[in-house]
Amino acid sequence: MDRVYLDNAATTPVRREVLEAMAPYFTDKYGNPSSIHSFGRVVRRDIDLARERVAAAIGASPEEIVFTAGGSEADNMAIKGSALAVLGKKKHVITSTIEHHAVLETAESMTRLGFEVTVVGVNADGLVDPEDVRRAIRPDTFLVTIMHANNEIGTIQPIEAIAAIAHEAGALFHTDAVQSVAHIPVDVQAMGIDLLSLSGHKFYAPKGVGALYIRRGLRLVPLVHGGAQERKRRAGTENVAGIVGMGVAIELASAEMDATAAHERVLRDKLTSGLEQRIPHVKLNGHRTQRLPNNVNMSFLYVEGESLLLNLDMLGIAASSGSACTSGSLEPSHVLMALGMPHEVAHGSVRMTLGRYTTEADIDRVLDVMPGIVGKLREMSPVYEKTMCGIKETCANAHACDVAPASSCSCADS
Repeated sequence: MDRVYLDNAATTPVRREVLEAMAPYFTDKYGNPSSIHSFGRVVRRDIDLARERVAAAIGASPEEIVFTAGGSEADNMAIKGSALAVLGKKKHVITSTIEHHAVLETAESMTRLGFEVTVVGVNADGLVDPEDVRRAIRPDTFLVTIMHANNEIGTIQPIEAIAAIAHEAGALFHTDAVQSVAHIPVDVQAMGIDLLSLSGHKFYAPKGVGALYIRRGLRLVPLVHGGAQERKRRAGTENVAGIVGMGVAIELASAEMDATAAHERVLRDKLTSGLEQRIPHVKLNGHRTQRLPNNVNMSFLYVEGESLLLNLDMLGIAASSGSACTSGSLEPSHVLMALGMPHEVAHGSVRMTLGRYTTEADIDRVLDVMPGIVGKLREMSPVYEKTMCGIKETCANAHACDVAPASSCSCADS
C-alpha cells in the first residue's frame, strides 16, 4: 500500500543533504564550540556559517540570530524576555485569538507577574484587522505578537501594517513565523519585525533546533542563565549538529522556495477544488487565496474529523485534525472556534499540508478515497440522516437552508 504524507505543517522529514551535513558532528567534529583549541574552533566556524545562512534567509544580520531548541522556546524567549526587560515600567501585551499555544500560554503566564494581555479577534477567514490592534494599543503596551501564517488554516496575516501600528505606539513587534520561514518570503527589515521565531523541523531540518531573530540594539532578559553562549543571550552548549543541519536546510529551502511554492500551490488547489466538487457539504477554512501554498483545511459537515483521520490512516494517508480531540481534549480547535464556527463544524475539520515531496499521485489518491470515507461516515450519522430528510439545519456558511429529502432516507415518504 502506497503511503501518503500530508502533515508537513506538523513536521517534515530531514533532507538527505541535511543529514549528510550533520553526520560529522556526531563523530569527527565533536569539539565544544566554546573551547579555544582547534577542535572547538572548527566547530565554532561551522556554527557561524549556519548563523549566516539563517540570517540571510530572513534579511537579518548574523549577530541578530540566537539559536534555540525550537519555535516554542523562541516564542517564550521573545515574550518573557521583552516583558522582564520592562518590568515595572510597562505591562501590556497584545496578541490574537488564533496564535499557537506557545504564544497564548506564554503571554498568559506573564499575568502572574502583573502583566496584562489583550487578545484581539479575527474575521471568518482568520485575518486580524490592523485597526483592531490599533484600538487595543495602550500607553503601557510594550509588545504586539501576531503570527505570520497560521499553523492550522494557513491564513497569512498583514503583519507589515500591524508592525507599523505597534511602532507608532512605541511597542515592539514579534511574529511567530514557524510556518512561513523558508516557505514564503520573509524580510524582517522590510516587514518591520523586531522579534521573529522559527523552527528547523518545518523546513526539512531536524527537530529540536530553532532560532529567534532579535533586532540589533533590542534588550531581552535571558531565560537560560549559565555560560556566555549566544552572546550571553541563551546559555548552554550548542546543539551543533542540529544548528549546522538547520543552516543547510534553510539555505536549500530558500533557494528552492519559488519552485516549491508553485508546486505546492498547484497541488493544493487541485486537492481543494477536487474535494469541493466530489463531496457535498464541505467548507474551506481560512482565506481562499491569502494562505500558505501548502495548506488545505476543510470542514466536512456531519462527520467527526477524528473518524476521518483514522479511516485515512488505515489507508496509509497521514493528515491531522482541526480539532484537539486527539490530544485528549473534548474541545475543538481554538483557531476554528475563533472563526465563529459552530462546534459540530469545527469537529469535522481536517488539515492536509503538502510538502516538496508531495506528488500529484498523492493528491489523486486522496481524491479517490475521501468521498467514500465521508459517505460511509455520514451514513452512520443521525444528524446527516435528519438533514437529508429535509430538517432545517445550519450550513457551514451560518445560513439556514432546506435540504431536499434523499430517496434512500427512512423518512422520505413520511
